[in-house]
Amino acid sequence: MTADISSVPSHSTEAASGTASAPAAPARRRRRRRPHTPLNPRPSVPLTLVTGLVLVYTLLPLVWLVINATKDQKGLLDSFGLWFGDDFNLWDNISRTLTYDDGVFVRWLLNTLLYVAAGAGGATVLAVLGGYALATYRFPGRRAVFAVVIGAVAVPGTALAVPTFLMFSNMGLTNTPWAVIIPSLISPFGLYLMWVFAADAVPTELLEAARIDGSGELRTFFRIALPLLMPGTVTVLLFSMVATWNNYFLPLIMIKDPDWYPLTLGLNAWNAQAQTAGGEAVFDLIVTGSLLTIVPIVVIFLLLQRYWQSGLAAGSVKA
Repeated sequence: MTADISSVPSHSTEAASGTASAPAAPARRRRRRRPHTPLNPRPSVPLTLVTGLVLVYTLLPLVWLVINATKDQKGLLDSFGLWFGDDFNLWDNISRTLTYDDGVFVRWLLNTLLYVAAGAGGATVLAVLGGYALATYRFPGRRAVFAVVIGAVAVPGTALAVPTFLMFSNMGLTNTPWAVIIPSLISPFGLYLMWVFAADAVPTELLEAARIDGSGELRTFFRIALPLLMPGTVTVLLFSMVATWNNYFLPLIMIKDPDWYPLTLGLNAWNAQAQTAGGEAVFDLIVTGSLLTIVPIVVIFLLLQRYWQSGLAAGSVKA
């Protein structure tokens, strides 16, 4: 005899299925939860709070700069620093900054771009060439060169400012762009960084295979090594650009002609003129100029971040 399934009450079936499936959902949720590992650490509340405080401390000056760049001279002095004034004067402030004193701000901007392109660009090229050579070739005195590079990294730039000034003064190069560009070409930290990076990113087996195939040293460097060194190259370029862009002390002792000032010295000159007899206070232009000064660096970081975030394991070798 065949049992009639349709005669079984539907609520009994639903209850049975509900009873059977109820414990399965929490079990599935427990199975989905990944265990805490070094790659998936347990969230730390104190560490999160400290990170939040560091983030606020880092972004607060930038927020203050953006807000106060929208105020005029009176609003800048009378209103609360972390809130907007009655009028929004950002575009007027930018226009006045670019045209004040016959557009000297634009001249300072072009000077800074010159120092960065020649100084930071040259420092990056020299660091890449030197780091690749020191990591690839074996020669007598290599350890001594390594010690000299490490010692140069430990020496602050201010300690060499006076000897550098005396040397350039004897050569008659002070008060010229060369007095800023030539010292910027030397980057011991960039050389050390590229040395360490090239030692891991460029496999010796790959270079030997290229040489066996008849590739010359220059072709091997440009066609094989340089693409592998691109993440490290961009990193050194960013460090050199920021250092040259924000350089203040070296131009201060080398440059006396305002026409060759970088932005750092030019904004300081605007700030100092309010303290001189008969000088005009232009604090609103100083704040707006400071905002315009950081915009190129932010844009460069956003454009180049895909290179140095693409992975520093570009030179790994498959077994």
